[in-house]
Amino acid sequence: MTETRPTRRIRVGMSLSAHYTPEASVREGLRDTMEQVALAEEMGLDTILLGHHYLTRSQFLQPLSTVAYLAARTERIRLGFGVYLLPLHNPLALAEEFATIDQLSGGRLILGLGAGYRSVEFRAFGIPLEERFKRMEEYVEVLRALWSGEPVTRSGSFGELDGARVLLKPVEPSGPPLWLGAFGPVGMRRVARLDAAWAVAPNGTVEEVAERMAMFREALVQHGRSLDRDYPLLREGCVALTRQAAVDAAGAFLAEQYENYRGWKHGASLDDLISGHAVIGSPEDVIERLSRYAEIGYTDVVLRLQWTGMPQADVLRSIRLLGEEVIPALAEVPVGEPSEVLRKSIGEVRI
Repeated sequence: MTETRPTRRIRVGMSLSAHYTPEASVREGLRDTMEQVALAEEMGLDTILLGHHYLTRSQFLQPLSTVAYLAARTERIRLGFGVYLLPLHNPLALAEEFATIDQLSGGRLILGLGAGYRSVEFRAFGIPLEERFKRMEEYVEVLRALWSGEPVTRSGSFGELDGARVLLKPVEPSGPPLWLGAFGPVGMRRVARLDAAWAVAPNGTVEEVAERMAMFREALVQHGRSLDRDYPLLREGCVALTRQAAVDAAGAFLAEQYENYRGWKHGASLDDLISGHAVIGSPEDVIERLSRYAEIGYTDVVLRLQWTGMPQADVLRSIRLLGEEVIPALAEVPVGEPSEVLRKSIGEVRI
């Protein structure tokens, strides 16, 4: 008898804005951050991701320490990075750091990794910016090899390993779920080649992210990879009782955040950003948009619910409405099967 795979349901998470203006009190900011985390876990959100940067214009809590801190103060919610700048660090050190956090959290780590793009960070670490993609591929392979528990002998930009063994491994033998950030077809094909999940960036209309899904699944097939994996989508989000209230709460902050954001479509109006790219509106609006993402095949949508200067009350309202109204409604919405989505799209979209 053929075993039927359980129907997947879309999971909703949040990107945590754990950075504060230069003049702010970090202790007060951390109090607000922890209030958001506690409510997110209470409301049934699935995931919390933290960003990673150096030399920012804010007081930026570094994610390795912060995730370990959150692991001790939560019980269920998954924790991770959206994304960690892999090429800036030694993969042996990170293999042990990530394994440590995964064990401390009881296997709740999501390993979101990215190549980075800010030249100031690469210059500060003495790493050529043009090597970032090569190093990311190299380091992903080193992480996986070290987590196998077998002796690893190889050399590269990171140094030399001669029969190196890491006895501290993640909870799961294959390691934490690996979500790789990438922009464009070249990066997407790299993710497929590395047999990881593609953390799709927070720009793109429903039609555009549907096209990306079809392209990625076709690339997975071309590389002989299974279609059975996470399909995460990163978005900007705000939920209020009415669409206008959500737009009023998020609009000014979203416009300022994306004025010079690398990778966003320059010249797009605020209305276009809100209606086409972000998940902003009433609970009914958000349910409709997330249901469409689920139909396309996305398994996870992670929403950034706060921008610099946004009042804490607006952030908590979004989290509470997600938990009370949106997530329960999505329990009846199945994630689209990879084979069905690919069959509908493969004749229309080519890499």
